[in-house]
Amino acid sequence: MRRARLVGAAVCLLLFVLLTVLVAVRDGAPLPGDRATHTWALDHRPPVALAVARAVTATGTGALPYLLAVGAGLLAGRDARQRLCAAAGALAVLALGQAVRYGVMTAVARPRPALADWATHASGHSFPSGHSTTAALTAGLLVWGVTTRSRSTSAHLAAALILLWGAAVGLSRVYLGVHWLTDVLGGWLFAAVWLTLGTLVAAPHVPAEIRHEEPVSGR
Repeated sequence: MRRARLVGAAVCLLLFVLLTVLVAVRDGAPLPGDRATHTWALDHRPPVALAVARAVTATGTGALPYLLAVGAGLLAGRDARQRLCAAAGALAVLALGQAVRYGVMTAVARPRPALADWATHASGHSFPSGHSTTAALTAGLLVWGVTTRSRSTSAHLAAALILLWGAAVGLSRVYLGVHWLTDVLGGWLFAAVWLTLGTLVAAPHVPAEIRHEEPVSGR
């Protein structure tokens, strides 16, 4: 399992580096698929859909992701000490990931789509998408917390719904016209790499009985 995660992280890192270089050498110009998805979004914006997209996108920024990261850690721990350590670790993964992502964004300095196309507020440069990265990191941490607490069918269903939320936040940025599709893909790739690094660093400090806890019948 560890080897598979490392291979997956290496692939995501390679793809992220290639995408970042491609964006940089083209001076931020839209890549294949960017204009098509952007145009589609502009042509399919009924008021109800815009309201839903704005509500979804609002969950990918501000204090909420940090509160959810703390909640993920609290779910993962069995006693007070473990919960405190896991919550602090999850918060660190999210905060440090944001700092590194911001550094990449500043270095690449990709322009956003035209301001006239925006259907919500946005700030800063475009690549990688901050909302997409934040939501993906938060979703990954929540999935870790939920599946650490339980391996039941309900836990896996909850994990799937959490991942759908993370994806929806990223896609809402394209729909609202403030990001290119490749900005969102860059955020997802970065988050995948960062989460893998975080779990590999944290795994030795999480007791085995926490990581693989199974319900015991008759208790």
